[in-house]
Amino acid sequence: MSQKKNDLEAAEGTEGWESLSEEAEGGSLAPNPELEEAMREAMEAVEAREVERRQPAGEGETAELHDRLLRLQADFENFRKRTLKEKEEAFRYGNQNIVKDLLPTVDNLERAIEHARGSQTGDLEGLLQGVELVLRELLGALEQYGLAAIEAEGQTFDPAVHEAMTQQIDESAPANTVMQVFQKGYRLRDRLLRPARVVVSGGPGEGSGEEKSEDG
Repeated sequence: MSQKKNDLEAAEGTEGWESLSEEAEGGSLAPNPELEEAMREAMEAVEAREVERRQPAGEGETAELHDRLLRLQADFENFRKRTLKEKEEAFRYGNQNIVKDLLPTVDNLERAIEHARGSQTGDLEGLLQGVELVLRELLGALEQYGLAAIEAEGQTFDPAVHEAMTQQIDESAPANTVMQVFQKGYRLRDRLLRPARVVVSGGPGEGSGEEKSEDG
């Protein structure tokens, strides 16, 4: 009966190697080297078909990754070009606002010069007042952008912001005191633009009272 059933299943092909495997494990079939070899080959064939079935999905994933890489490269190239363009524009037009704010100062200077040339009385006092007004206007515009003058005269000499041009002996002032400013120094916010060029006191008893250069 069992042999007839096996023959019927083999003829109809309803179970295949899976049925034979289950029956072998259940003890209804005696161990058979040929059957075991056939089952091994069948399992290898199934695994091979499974790999083949999954291969198109793998190729699809590879293609998707390739497309994503291309898009990423394109996005990076666009970002690089945009950044380069912005940097170039910042270099060329970054001072646009400050230049625009200084134009009224230029206008006032031109008016002062024109007025001085057209004056028949030689009103130097009026010209001086006009120039002082323009200077205040100019400094006010620069201060809006963080410009600040460095305090120097009467201050203790600070090599971080002061540049000593000469040394002057002064009995009334402590040593290393700024006595005179040759040229003002300026900061832009917390950055030094240029130091103040100054004359520094040597203090009492440092010499004959004559002014001497820092060069010796």
